[in-house]
Formats: sequence, structure tokens, C-alpha cells
Amino acid sequence: MSIPADLDGTIHSPKRLAAMAILASSTTTDFSYLRDQLQLADSDLSKQMSALRDAGYVETMKVGYGRSGETRFAITREGRAAYRDYRKHLLDLLGE
Repeated sequence: MSIPADLDGTIHSPKRLAAMAILASSTTTDFSYLRDQLQLADSDLSKQMSALRDAGYVETMKVGYGRSGETRFAITREGRAAYRDYRKHLLDLLGE
């Protein structure tokens, strides 16, 4: 099944779409929270977030050092606009 042209292929993946939904409703979200909410392995979450970061939709911040350090994510302005457009196109497609 192909993705309609007006749906963003980067966001369309269910894992990335769920991550974007969480990020769109928060200022920042830490790696462990996102991992637990999405029920993903660390490596899978890293892969999904890398794709979003490479698209310019998410920024990554490292807080602290060593074992006590954590990775946090925030949606960018571009990411918020892309997510809003994706939702609009999806609702249009569904006839809502």
C-alpha cells in the first residue's frame, strides 16, 4: 500500500506518528518515558527518533553525564507544522 502524496512519509510510520503525538503535547519528553509509552526497545526508539531528527522534526538534548544522564526530545517548529499538516490531511482523507 502506498502513502498518499499529501501524507508525510516520515511521520506516517505508526511508531513515529505516536512519538510525534506525544511530543506535540509536551515541552520536552525524556527517552525512558517515550520508550515506555510506545513500548519499544531502546534501539528501536533510537532509530525512530533519528529519522525524525534527520527530517528536522525533533531535536535531541543530553542532560547530565554518565549513568545519571538522560536524553530528552522536543518537537521543533517544523515538526509541529508537519504534524499539524499530517493530521489535517489524514482527517481530510477519512472525511472527518
